[in-house]
Amino acid sequence: MNFFRKIYYGDYDAIKGGATPGNEAAKTVASNNERNEPGTAKTEWPLWEIFIRSKQGLDHKHVGSLHAADAGMAVENARDVYTRRQEGVSIWVVESKYIHASNPDEAESFYEPANDKVYRHPTFYDLPDEVNHM
Repeated sequence: MNFFRKIYYGDYDAIKGGATPGNEAAKTVASNNERNEPGTAKTEWPLWEIFIRSKQGLDHKHVGSLHAADAGMAVENARDVYTRRQEGVSIWVVESKYIHASNPDEAESFYEPANDKVYRHPTFYDLPDEVNHM
């Protein structure tokens, strides 16, 4: 007889059947718990990539990744994990399955079309002497 049940952050709505519309992670948790399929434990939340903009910079930099049930939880966890010293002013979270990248092994052929466009390389322009930082 088991009197205790471990509940993880974000599971309460899914357990009670009150998953909010659009919260697919909570629905998945509930359906996985009902089926008890091996390899689909409730702790297998989607992986989120975390990008933070520092106070000194204008761009967001990739700082790591974490598992979370939804985007809101990912932002809160990223705040707690990656901005403990208040170094960030903005956090972006992107689910890893939506990131697509080029293959580094095919970089030469992938970037080849840019080399035949000479107008993209301003090597033949004469710069005035007043222009220093180019």
